Parts: sequence; C-alpha cells; structure tokens
Amino acid sequence: MATQGFAMWKFGSAAWSRISSATHAITQRGLRYRKRAALAEQHRLHFDLLCKAMVDPALAAVLDTYESDVPADRQRQYLFANALYVNALYFHRIGALSLAELYGHLRVMCRNQIFREYWAATRHHRDSLPASSEEAALGEMMDALVADMNTALDVEDDNEEWWVVGQAPDE
Repeated sequence: MATQGFAMWKFGSAAWSRISSATHAITQRGLRYRKRAALAEQHRLHFDLLCKAMVDPALAAVLDTYESDVPADRQRQYLFANALYVNALYFHRIGALSLAELYGHLRVMCRNQIFREYWAATRHHRDSLPASSEEAALGEMMDALVADMNTALDVEDDNEEWWVVGQAPDE
C-alpha cells in the first residue's frame, strides 16, 4: 500500500511539474506579445510625432537640439533620416532583421551624404547613452560604418564598391 501511495505522489508531482511548465511558457509568451505590442505602439507614436515636426516648422523647432544652426529644410531632412534609422532599429528589435541584415540596411542609408551629416550632427545625443546599452553598441557600429563610408566615398569616384564598405557584425 505504501508503494501505491508513493507512485501516486510521484505521478501527481510529475503532473504538477508539467502544468507549472506549461503555465510558465504561456505567461512568457504573453509577456513577449505585450512587449512587442508596446514597442510597436511606441514606434508608431514616434513616427507620428516626427511626421508632425517635418510638416510644421514650429514643432520642428522643439526638436532642434543640434550644436550648430541647422536650416529648416535641412532639419526636416534630419528628422526624416532619424525616422529611417529608427524604423530600421524597430525591425531589428522585433526580430524581422538580424544584426547583419540591419547593418546592410544601415550601409545603404550611409551612402547618402545628408544621412551622414545627420549622424554627425546628432553625435552628442548618443553621448548620454549608457555604454553597456544596446543603443550605444548600435551607435558605435554606425559610427564605424559612417567613418568607413566617408573614407570610401572620398576615395572612390565611381562609388561602385559601396556595398562592401565596413565589417558586418557577427550574429
């Protein structure tokens, strides 16, 4: 009889363990879904705010935190460059782009002189990031890519080899 009681306890313990694991997995999936939904909403709000600032110079003036004077037309271009950059980051954060794929998209953006000027004009924005943050690491990756692209585009007249500029990150 004692053996039967032990077997029932062992069976009950195993069943409880499985139920607990399943509950944990469902909870974690729900948390990931809510985090992804919050990230999507934050991205949408950021984009909406940038769009308003690109259309209205009075609103764009609120975002003028550059260290030098930037004409209104150039500031709108910088805001658009920021929207493109944040959009690429968003796709990486939700898992739609690997780090290497993100790097490829950013390499294409860095081909544009205005984007590289935007990146230089916002350097002081990234200085306040904690060095251990993902955003700081991506900023350093971009700094290197922009420097490599500046060098490559200064040297090359035909720009035929822009797509091999820089060292893509390891996954």
